[in-house]
Amino acid sequence: MKQPSTLKKANLKIAIVAGETSGDLLGADLLEAFKAKYPKADFLGIAGPSMEQQGCKSLYPMDELAVIGIWAILKRLPRLLKMRKQLAKQIILWQADLFIGIDAPEFNLGLEKMLKIQGIKTVHYVSPSIWAWREKRIVKIKAAVDYMLTLFPFETAIYNQHQVPVSCVGHPLATMLPLVAESAKAREALGLNTDAKVLAMLPGSRGSEIKYLGKLFIETARRLKTADPDLQILVPLINQRRRNQFTELLKNTAPDLSLTLVDKRSREVMCAADAILLASGTATLEAMLLKKPMVVAYKVSTFSYAIYSRLIKLKYFSLPNLLSKQPLVPEFIQDKATVDNLSKEVTNQLSSGLPTSQLAEYQFIHKSLRLGAGNKAVEVLTKHFKL
Repeated sequence: MKQPSTLKKANLKIAIVAGETSGDLLGADLLEAFKAKYPKADFLGIAGPSMEQQGCKSLYPMDELAVIGIWAILKRLPRLLKMRKQLAKQIILWQADLFIGIDAPEFNLGLEKMLKIQGIKTVHYVSPSIWAWREKRIVKIKAAVDYMLTLFPFETAIYNQHQVPVSCVGHPLATMLPLVAESAKAREALGLNTDAKVLAMLPGSRGSEIKYLGKLFIETARRLKTADPDLQILVPLINQRRRNQFTELLKNTAPDLSLTLVDKRSREVMCAADAILLASGTATLEAMLLKKPMVVAYKVSTFSYAIYSRLIKLKYFSLPNLLSKQPLVPEFIQDKATVDNLSKEVTNQLSSGLPTSQLAEYQFIHKSLRLGAGNKAVEVLTKHFKL
């Protein structure tokens, strides 16, 4: 077993794994901060395009980890277990000084435990939702993780209670985005009229999200366009695979429906919109930071929901509501995510706009998350591990 040691060296070797688009954003912000402090640092693991731009060598495609739902995970389990074992060997042979797992707890916690046994310092970035369900996972986390970095202040309590070193570092989006959104500028960039009524529609960045929400969102869009033919609906899609998947659904569901598909540029599209219909996830945080009215929906397979619904103890599931601890935004999960419910709420949001009280709460949360995530993370890790 490799013996742990302090890591005072100029050319740090940092292994890092992100499992989806939101993790890629966090990872890129973190790597940029590490590079500023340690210019000769090397990065290797599983990365998305933003992390690769910061110099991370990706050994496997990030899409391999972007699965949700119990059945989807079970189908890919043999491949994921084999990949994790191979990755652990590669990281150990590379003699990494530090490993950082970004979210993807089903994959990363097991990997972190393997590496920790070999004396590699392990960090988990983005707390698993143990405050929401499966609280006993704290035992597994404590065995695998040397340091936990959380995005939100309320998440640190359970780690302090169980003596797991932890720091809240905020969210890079809160620092990146201005307190007042530049909607007119976004509309100009997208070629939209200043007086047009615009809905942004985001069915998700994962294939499984579009599988369960794509048709529902298309049918909702058709209902909205029937009621208001002048409504412009923009659909940003993260990559060509998601665009192809959504286009196929559109062709089979409503081939004559006029939607504007946009490659990437989701932030610009949301900033330009009067309201947003979107899948639950990091995009809801981004929509809140952009100070937009929104309607949130989420669906998984019937099998997954039957299990999750018995385990989850949350009153809300979208980030704005979780952070505010009140129903700031309308949210619909599983059987409640219907065309009737979504179209009714989107119409309300488009017509009423954002109430003053809700805007004030958005501003308060935005400021509370402006902690300089990447720089803060590097600061606390440098101090804790004596890098």
